[in-house]
Amino acid sequence: MLKRILFAATLCAAVSTPAIAAEETETAIFAGGCFWCVEKDFEHVNGVVDAVSGYTGGMMPNPTYRDHGQHIEAVKITYDPAKVSYAQFVEIFWRSVDPTDAGGQFCDRGNSYSTVIFAVTPEQKEIAEMSKAKLEVSGILPDPVVTPIRDATPWTDAEGYHQDYYKKNPVRYKLYRYGCGRDARIEELWGDDAHKGIS
Repeated sequence: MLKRILFAATLCAAVSTPAIAAEETETAIFAGGCFWCVEKDFEHVNGVVDAVSGYTGGMMPNPTYRDHGQHIEAVKITYDPAKVSYAQFVEIFWRSVDPTDAGGQFCDRGNSYSTVIFAVTPEQKEIAEMSKAKLEVSGILPDPVVTPIRDATPWTDAEGYHQDYYKKNPVRYKLYRYGCGRDARIEELWGDDAHKGIS
């Protein structure tokens, strides 16, 4: 709800400068609640070339932000596999979300804010499933891991005003993130491993 209020207050469309691409890159797609936050977190992982907010996981072609419930907010990450592996990304992802919450993330509730790992290749799916199984038997978390691992589905970039929201609107972004309780919950769940791998 807080996110929608801030969204209504800010429809700016500053253009972000694309990062310089590595010679060989790969793609990863993660959904972890508010894509503003997931994008910001993963842009602070060594080896990430670019991170784009968007919509996936639904049946509606070319969804928009207003089509709540018809899609899942996610982030498509372009990265340099010479600097960071997909297995490392999955470990970083777990520690940046609450994978025990099936109803959304933090203050954002509903399908659009679900956590999902969208595997782009069969190899990614296998890595993610092995990581999830290891996490489930570790006993680190107080409740079962409910984050599904799905094959990647058609992707639509989010509107320009959503891209790099944390850079364009730093005060509103910080207010939203703090008010939503994201970091407090992640620290409660993960302790010293909260946001591990995110600088």
